[in-house]
Amino acid sequence: MKRALGLVLVMALVAGFTASATAQDASNVSDSLDTLRSQLLDAQAKEAELETRQQQLDEALKPENIERSLAGIGSTKPEELRESRRRQLTIERDGVRAQLKLVATSRERLESVIRTAEAQAYQQSVLNQTLAGKPSWSFGWVVGIAAAVVEILGIVTLVVLAVRRARRT
Repeated sequence: MKRALGLVLVMALVAGFTASATAQDASNVSDSLDTLRSQLLDAQAKEAELETRQQQLDEALKPENIERSLAGIGSTKPEELRESRRRQLTIERDGVRAQLKLVATSRERLESVIRTAEAQAYQQSVLNQTLAGKPSWSFGWVVGIAAAVVEILGIVTLVVLAVRRARRT
């Protein structure tokens, strides 16, 4: 008897959770899409910033620009100064290139995830429209009717078990 009552309660809870989960899925997908798009904009801005810095460093690495940047500095060893400046700029440029690769990879992954999430959102909206287009037999109604039938069967089972137990005693 306890088993039958537990089964009835579990079935009723499952039916209720299923109906509310469908509504929550649509809002969760929308929220996650907004977050992903925001992250994509950040990644694109960072990528543009790094590309600009890389172009600046490439320009600064030209021999005439290194020479120009050290023009006001007097030294007995100008070749060493130029070489030091070139090494410094090269190290910085290589670091920017590495960051740029990471940001580009991150941006590509975000774009892929956004495409997937948009496809899921589209499928969810089509499903919701399909279910909403049938007002007399929408998903909520079907779940509600199924839950009611299960509850009635559970109550009938409990009554039958109680009657049998009463007859035995």
